[in-house]
Amino acid sequence: MRSVYFFTKRSWLHAAIAVLALSSIHTAHAQPLDKPIRLVVPYAPGGPIDVTARALAERVKDSLGVVIIDNKPGAGGNLGVDLVAKAPADGYTIGIAAVATHAINPWLFSKIPFNAATDFAPITQMVRVPNVLVMNADTAQRLKINTLSDLIAYGKANPGKLNIGSGGNGSAGHLAAEIFKRDAGIFAVHIPFNGGNPAQLALLSGQVDFNFDNLATAAPNIKAGKLKALAVTTAQRASALPDIPAMAETLKGFEVDTWWGLVAPANTPPAMVSRLHQAFSAALAAPETKARFGMLMAEPVSSTPDQFAAFMKRELTKYEPVVKASGAKVD
Repeated sequence: MRSVYFFTKRSWLHAAIAVLALSSIHTAHAQPLDKPIRLVVPYAPGGPIDVTARALAERVKDSLGVVIIDNKPGAGGNLGVDLVAKAPADGYTIGIAAVATHAINPWLFSKIPFNAATDFAPITQMVRVPNVLVMNADTAQRLKINTLSDLIAYGKANPGKLNIGSGGNGSAGHLAAEIFKRDAGIFAVHIPFNGGNPAQLALLSGQVDFNFDNLATAAPNIKAGKLKALAVTTAQRASALPDIPAMAETLKGFEVDTWWGLVAPANTPPAMVSRLHQAFSAALAAPETKARFGMLMAEPVSSTPDQFAAFMKRELTKYEPVVKASGAKVD
């Protein structure tokens, strides 16, 4: 009995030590970092990317401490992203990677100061935002186009009679249109405008027949009956407007998302990347985050660093032939 009691007591002691050790690790991770994190947003203040970055910065302050948003717009996002790529690899400077900076710009710009595939340590994807194929409602009624299949059928029967607007050559809307034309096997004349707002005004006034717009931007006019939504570009329907079909329901495999996420400089210590990932993933999963992002019709998307790395690699590969076929180039 005595030896049994001694063994039990010693086992309890070992268990207590293990619990204390785990508790200390947890406490260490719960303690804020010893200096602020700089989160570089490569776009101007006030846009969806900036708003979501600020929302997450607020939610991680208990686990990471102060996160300072540093807006560095310019060169289609390249300026801010390059700043992150060349920052010390200690995890105290991180930034936003977006579909433009890490999938489109490397093929669009003749010279780019960073390597999107090798100069960054992925932390997590943050957001996926559906785009939507919308037609001028009067045009859709006149041409008797009620579905995506109707649009494709009309385009095949009337090559070159449809025109499509976008926010400019090489913009996300332009490239979504190029992918659509390729996959649907139709030809429509591309008319670029100087930004998304002029492109939407041209659509509303009937100067162009259809375009690919951000769902949040297009939603008020869809609900008002001024635009007819034929399909969202995400693989599944958007929770914000579930009655709009996904393009993949008609064109199998079609998926063109607007997305962004968090990256650190390459060679940032894995332990630091892991800590950043845990904090920001928890923030993305919070109901408050989902509600706030939902106001922008943006869906929080958390992923592991490896998953985000693989995703960005696929996106970079996907856009290479699309950008080259479009002929768009920025010198």
